[in-house]
Amino acid sequence: MTVSTWKDKLDGKIAEGLAREIDAFEADVQLRKQGKNDEKYFAETRLRRGVYGQRYDNGQRHDGEQSKPLEFPCGDLVKGPETVFDAPGMQRIKIPMGKLSAEQVEVMADCAEEYSDSILHVTTRQDIQLHFLHIEDTPDMHRRLAASGITTREACGNSVRNVTACPYAGVCENEEFDVMPYAHAMTYFLLGHPDAQDFGRKFKVAFSGCKESACGVVNFHDLGLIARTRTVDGKEVRGFEYYVGGGLGAVPHDAKLFDEFMTEQEILPMAQAIARVFARLGEKKNRGRARIKFLIKKLGLEKFRELVIEERGKLREDPRWNAYLDDLNVTEEKPIREAKPLGPGPYPDGFEKWRTSNVRPQRQPGYFTAAITCPLGDITSAQAREIADLMREFTGDSLRATVDQNFLFRWVSEADLPALYNGLAAVGLGEAGAGTISDVTACPGTDTCKLGISSSRGLAATLHKRLKVVEEQTPANALHIKASGCFNACGQHHVSDIGFLGVSRSVGGRKVPHFQLVVGGDWENNAGSYGLAVVPIPSKNVPAAVDRLTSNYVKNREGEETFVEFVRRVGKPEIRKIVQDLTKIPAYEDDPSFYSDWGDPREYTLGDLGVGECAGEIVTYAEMGLAQSEREAFEAQVLLDQGDAGKAAERAFAAMLKAAQALTREKNENIGEDADEIVREFRTHFYDTKIFWDKYAGGKFAGYLFRVHKENGAAVDAEAARHRIEEAQLFIEAAHACYQRMQEQSTAAE
Repeated sequence: MTVSTWKDKLDGKIAEGLAREIDAFEADVQLRKQGKNDEKYFAETRLRRGVYGQRYDNGQRHDGEQSKPLEFPCGDLVKGPETVFDAPGMQRIKIPMGKLSAEQVEVMADCAEEYSDSILHVTTRQDIQLHFLHIEDTPDMHRRLAASGITTREACGNSVRNVTACPYAGVCENEEFDVMPYAHAMTYFLLGHPDAQDFGRKFKVAFSGCKESACGVVNFHDLGLIARTRTVDGKEVRGFEYYVGGGLGAVPHDAKLFDEFMTEQEILPMAQAIARVFARLGEKKNRGRARIKFLIKKLGLEKFRELVIEERGKLREDPRWNAYLDDLNVTEEKPIREAKPLGPGPYPDGFEKWRTSNVRPQRQPGYFTAAITCPLGDITSAQAREIADLMREFTGDSLRATVDQNFLFRWVSEADLPALYNGLAAVGLGEAGAGTISDVTACPGTDTCKLGISSSRGLAATLHKRLKVVEEQTPANALHIKASGCFNACGQHHVSDIGFLGVSRSVGGRKVPHFQLVVGGDWENNAGSYGLAVVPIPSKNVPAAVDRLTSNYVKNREGEETFVEFVRRVGKPEIRKIVQDLTKIPAYEDDPSFYSDWGDPREYTLGDLGVGECAGEIVTYAEMGLAQSEREAFEAQVLLDQGDAGKAAERAFAAMLKAAQALTREKNENIGEDADEIVREFRTHFYDTKIFWDKYAGGKFAGYLFRVHKENGAAVDAEAARHRIEEAQLFIEAAHACYQRMQEQSTAAE
């Protein structure tokens, strides 16, 4: 089905704002394909829509199945493709709080089957990713997702990423209160917010309903909120422990306590103030130091807090700050089946083992959550459709993606657990072990990531199969193992009991894939502490190292000692000693298997490493706005060609406004969306000061904006619309020139 057919078919089913965004992105795709817009701008544009370039290696998924044939003219893999149109891509689908409806699961299953390789991948931030797809298919896919209520906007790029939350929120026995409505409010308040468009890097937010568990992993987020209550004048008041500046990466940072009790009324305006300070003062040139954690380290927490509080006082009042408090039931769920006790049996084979590890009671009597174990975070399109069917039968629209790459059913009546298990087992999803040692987390690694050094997915698949034999009763079964393909920590190896990060070593002129062994991390207490690397181990010896570490722990632990407590007591030198002999590498002639990575028979090399796309290059708010104004002017031409002079003229004026707003925000960061305000502020800061004037008649071109502003809404014919489009293009060119002069003057001043 063509894009235009889908556009017509879904007309009226997509929210107007979403439809407009997707149309704009489709125009960008076509303009870039024609070489009419800049690659730097286009890269940030597509990344903000969740569209990545990806590594194309051997197409091997580590469940042993080959990915379906693709039609990409990849050419020389070492050199890489000429453009993003010549190579496979990846689509990240933003799932706020991991919350999914049955319809959304089905739509993603269809998209995975029709555009990708029929695999839905759950990420460690509750997103869904589809790999091996054509970039030209993405606008079509975005429309289908949008019709089910999903936007991919700001799924990547230098923006606020998916807001995550504990998957048990609202049903957890230990939570202070349900954080879902607050996370929901934060999501849609910050989505597309003008104060969150000019970051040097990404910004991640997480909510947790309690402090002790791992479900929210607040400690490594840029902004983290933990539910808290206080009694004031005899009444219980809700608020949050408010943390800033956490992060993993090569050197992880603990989040800092910004406020021990932020009231529910202040969490949104304070987030806005933090975004503004980060956008204004955060690093823009050196991407390696452009996260907010580095800004806080540079300023100090107290100075940062002082600046944020000062910024909070400058904010224009926004009714959205507290409007959500009038409807805290917006995310409320209700069961679709009556709570009944489990029958006497007999039960299906494997049910008891699955119930022990994957099922836990809700705080609502008679109801349970049930986890779906997804090795490597992958399910097929067929399995996704079965999940949707089971939701409709047993739970309603209450599925969650989890940070450990699984799915979670909620509101399952205890009596329905055997039937739910049967349905899952019938499609290969009845595996026990969710959250146990065999449930290994891994980033994409060398499978699809351009930065991957070692095969984290291949290692995780091997460990998963090997660790299934660990008896449930042993203390080692509670350990968490996580693997990252490089130092960027997408597999969250720092906060696991036993972690691995991909590195490389050379032996006799040949490269050998390795993993650094990381121990001492704490997954509980919202990822309470970070582990450290103790020794690099050849990839092929990692399973043996895990065997030794777990056996030693079970044999020598004292009392109820956890693994992190065990490591602290015995010390890292002793841990290193346990695996030291496994660091030795045989000569290539004696055992060439050490010189290949997991799941790839070829000799290991770093030759196909590329440039990562996690955030893209730094593109300022002004640059983005000016590029968007060009797109608006282009779309005005399309409307004129289609015979709609009125809309063409409106779009041309919108292009002028977008360019004026982009410039004016350099002088007034409070600039809003109102046309009168934009024109007034542009006149004050750029026309009256003659900053906009130059030898190319910038003053004259500014006059076009003022005149069209007065005339806007008047009837126009085709000729007048064409004139307006030409004037808009001249104004935009003058705005570009003005911005370049400002940048040159700023550089000279430095």
